Amino acid sequence: MIIWLAAGVLILKSAQLQIIDTSFADKAKRVTLNKEEVYPSRGLISDRNDDLLVVNKPVYELKATYNQINPEMDTSFFCELLEIDRQSFIDNLNKDWSSPRFHKSIPFIFLSKIKPEVYASYQEHMHQFPGFQPVYRKTRTYPTENAAHVLGYLGEVTESDLKENPTEYNLGDYIGKRGIEKYYEDLLKGDKGIKYLIKDNLGRPVSNFKEGRLDSSAVAGSDLQLSLDMDLQAFGEKLMQNKRGSIVAIEPSTGEILTMMSAPSYDPGAFELNEERGAKYKKLASDSLNKPFLDRSINAKYPPGSIFKPILSLIAFQEGVSYPDRTIYCNGYYQYRGFKYGCHQHTTPYNVEIALMHSCNSYYFQMVRDLIEINGFSRPEQGLNILLGHLKDFGLGTKMGIDLPNESTGFLPTPAFYDKLYESEISGWKSTYIMSIGIGQGELELTTTQMANLAAIIANRGYYYSPHLVKSISGSNPPDHFLIKKQVRIDSVHFPPVINGMERTVKLGTGNQAFVYGLDICGKTGTSQNPHGEDHSVFFAFAPKDDPQIAIAVYVENAGFGGDVAAPIAGLMIEQYLNKEIAPYRKYLENRITNLKLINKDIASK
Repeated sequence: MIIWLAAGVLILKSAQLQIIDTSFADKAKRVTLNKEEVYPSRGLISDRNDDLLVVNKPVYELKATYNQINPEMDTSFFCELLEIDRQSFIDNLNKDWSSPRFHKSIPFIFLSKIKPEVYASYQEHMHQFPGFQPVYRKTRTYPTENAAHVLGYLGEVTESDLKENPTEYNLGDYIGKRGIEKYYEDLLKGDKGIKYLIKDNLGRPVSNFKEGRLDSSAVAGSDLQLSLDMDLQAFGEKLMQNKRGSIVAIEPSTGEILTMMSAPSYDPGAFELNEERGAKYKKLASDSLNKPFLDRSINAKYPPGSIFKPILSLIAFQEGVSYPDRTIYCNGYYQYRGFKYGCHQHTTPYNVEIALMHSCNSYYFQMVRDLIEINGFSRPEQGLNILLGHLKDFGLGTKMGIDLPNESTGFLPTPAFYDKLYESEISGWKSTYIMSIGIGQGELELTTTQMANLAAIIANRGYYYSPHLVKSISGSNPPDHFLIKKQVRIDSVHFPPVINGMERTVKLGTGNQAFVYGLDICGKTGTSQNPHGEDHSVFFAFAPKDDPQIAIAVYVENAGFGGDVAAPIAGLMIEQYLNKEIAPYRKYLENRITNLKLINKDIASK
């Protein structure tokens, strides 16, 4: 009896609430529960001197939930407030509802990049337009015009981004697309917060759901301090204007990259999220001649030319097939049977120092043959494998692990490669087929970053740290793998004669245009043969000799002899970094290089 009585009471109370008293139903109709994402501030990026390179700026957007939009809304006034035409309203609202990207009950970006004054005007009237939700968040702006390839930029997430990160991003979110912005996306992006709001039928907030107990705060992204010296970076980009190529400079004792540039470049501000972005991107992407998007410092592969000779010397000494005081006569060419391979006129290289100073090809044709033939003329694959083993110790033929996406490995030709290349030869290939690699030509290819790291290894007398761009992450050390010391298998006794030869190269030899009084620069020129046009100009160096603070590689496409263009650029960069200025007596050289035009400046590139 008691059970039936209780049931009757409940039925009567339910009838009162649902039929007689409609206040609860009316309230439910008047309010909705909205889940809103709170976007975090993206981490800031600064250089080694704490100058900001990338900062945040506010961006205003409008999201729409199709099923919540009033079909009788005043579209004319709506469009007037947002400064769009009716066709844009229709196009932005009507999505491909058959696509899994969109759903009529889920908010999507209706309008982005709204001007602040337009956004403020709309906010005063937004209660008239249920279904539209204004969103405030931050995107990027770039105080500097330099280092575009390093910094990268943001873009809207794509379907492939959503598939890779289904829980991290939504349509309309921004994600790092290139450079540091992409590589360190997980650290920079931060974590979104959530806010649950009760809103009335006009979209106005009524209260926090459960007094905000279910809300979570956004967590800002980590700040990155890069190892770049932006004064040096800007100076290098000035020297490289109207040229194609790259410069990479490294602090030998740490592996920190001091400057990394690719030319032609562009202003990173071109990719700020505004109405001009699309046109600027299209113009840059259409420049097929200069390819400003190509990062020549880590993506382009080049024959290193004669800067390979110091490395070959160290390996030959270590393997006992040559020695520092060896004399190899040169009459302006190297002859094998009836073939002559060119060199240039110079005094006889009585030792490796003189050979490096004059960049004698004959000396290194013989040296590489002796190494390849270490186990006999008929077993060149054994000697080549010994050479390759050492080159891999030097970080060649593989990715160096730099903290940028899309790094190239370069290319080291293997015995299997030559077996296939010379498969028509009955007796197979021999050292004489491949001796051009002894002067950094033939099939050997390196990136400019790998070349700069070779200079760092010589500067350190046999060790290096993986080149990297991040100096600290929110005040903490960079990732541990950048702090691991890597040793090459070359005894320390073999470095002094090679370093002395590089010093002679700058003081008295082919690299004399890199000489700066008092800086003790050690370097080596290279002229990389180009079958499609003018040769490439190459130079690598470090300084000072006995207390190395900078190692650098310069590669200038189609610039000719290494001593004419690449060497003076390297000398100027070293002088700028160590002395913080260019001496008055060398200003003429700075002006000559700056004004040297090797390409016609395209309006799309910098």
